[in-house]
Amino acid sequence: MSKTYKRLDKSQAAVLMVDHQAGLLSLVRDIEPDKFKNNVLALADLAKYFKLPTILTTSFEDGPNGPLVPELKTMFPDAPFIPRPGQINAWDNEDFVKAVKATGKKQLLIAGVVTEVCVAFPALSAIEEGYDVFVVTDASGTFNEVTRESAWHRMAEAGAQLMTWFGVACELHRDWRNDIEGLGTLFSNHIPDYRNLITAYTTAKGGR
Repeated sequence: MSKTYKRLDKSQAAVLMVDHQAGLLSLVRDIEPDKFKNNVLALADLAKYFKLPTILTTSFEDGPNGPLVPELKTMFPDAPFIPRPGQINAWDNEDFVKAVKATGKKQLLIAGVVTEVCVAFPALSAIEEGYDVFVVTDASGTFNEVTRESAWHRMAEAGAQLMTWFGVACELHRDWRNDIEGLGTLFSNHIPDYRNLITAYTTAKGGR
């Protein structure tokens, strides 16, 4: 059965960063730690680049989960921040749901730790309430590939679209004529090999 192409639209999208906490990050084993941190910050950078409403939330910060990754707090000093006292599913927290609804957006980009719980639970809940959900897979992490695949399958079956941060950025951008240097710099900052493309472009442009 074919499904309609639900295309990301920067005027309709919001970003939910769920439980990217210092303690929980130590559980991520399906992506190398340095690559995972880079992907999380790349998602944050593209959220700022496209001026997408962004919501930060943590679970049980006073316990072993630990505090939010400090870079996210620094990048989004004015974003809604919801430290959940105990709810495992962020969607069970009224303040979180209110913050999501206050954005007025119907497309939700969700990433978090760990994938089968902190991402899957709110993703499934949001789908049930009529939102279009896009899971940023490489900015979400978990224990191993088995748990990751189970979570991806469950969410996809429910209607979530699985994407990477790079795919998200390109679909939001739509057309390179909108801007080359800005997005090119973002890509170069997070994809070392991409610097070669930008170097070639700037060199060719400078030689005209």
